[in-house]
Amino acid sequence: MSPAYPAYPAPPVPVTVRVPAKVNVQLAVGGLRPDGYHDLANVFLAVSLHDDVTATPADTLRITVEGPDAGRVPQDRTNLAARAAELLAARHGIEPHVHLHIAKDIPVAGGMAGGSADAAGAVLACDALWGTGASRDELLEICAEVGSDVPFSLVGGAALGRGRGELLTPVETGGTFHWVFAVADGGLSTPAVYRECDRLREAAGTGSGVADVPAPDPSAELLDALRNGDPRALAAALNSDGGANDLQPAAVSLRPSLEAVLRAGTEAGALAGIVSGSGPTTAFLTEDGAAARKVADGLRASGTCRAARVATGPADGARVITR
Repeated sequence: MSPAYPAYPAPPVPVTVRVPAKVNVQLAVGGLRPDGYHDLANVFLAVSLHDDVTATPADTLRITVEGPDAGRVPQDRTNLAARAAELLAARHGIEPHVHLHIAKDIPVAGGMAGGSADAAGAVLACDALWGTGASRDELLEICAEVGSDVPFSLVGGAALGRGRGELLTPVETGGTFHWVFAVADGGLSTPAVYRECDRLREAAGTGSGVADVPAPDPSAELLDALRNGDPRALAAALNSDGGANDLQPAAVSLRPSLEAVLRAGTEAGALAGIVSGSGPTTAFLTEDGAAARKVADGLRASGTCRAARVATGPADGARVITR
């Protein structure tokens, strides 16, 4: 028999939380650890593409999804948003009875942390709906238990993620950066991309374990460029030898067509182009908003991607927009 839980009074209206996408401005990946994870130096930047997560009282835990590629998002308890709601409820001794409706605008399985954003949105929305009064630290602990990228989705802005990416230190930014995101058909499995990264390292003869790969560190030049709000200096850091994303060679190996997308974006005038996280979305840094619109038009005309989205960063983290 399941235990009895106290009932919380429902507020008069549902709670909607808006959560941002992210781009990994730098993703330095250490060697494969015995526990199967990799240490990271992950410079996150939240950008102005968002999902909205609405929590409504219900008789059971239910997930619904609308928006682009909604059919590719799980609508059962495997959804990270459901997992986040269950963890918060368990901590406060209540049943996770909530209807979570996710309005998607972040590309699905695109390396922009859409699933992680939804989990962060669910934690914040359920906290407000149930009146749990959880502290910020408790919400971050729950987010880290759900997934490595989820804590950053809660805080937004810019941050350096250590460990698996969940140990966050704020990063100062001195201005607004303009981006274009080229959305690919289909997705890439993040675990598969990490496995391919390890395979490529082994094939190169460098080894893939923690004893073989240098400990990851953020680029001082990249952090300076963010602090100074300088897109050209940031582009130079993104274009440096070895690249800013250690997963990019693996993503391109699994999806060779990404090379054509990266080439099309730079030919259209982008200052730099990188694979976003584990891909397959590619991110292009531009000088300003006008240049971003031109690059987006060029990408659409190239036929190398399904869509091109313009966004800016940094953006706010998860926040309640209706109650």
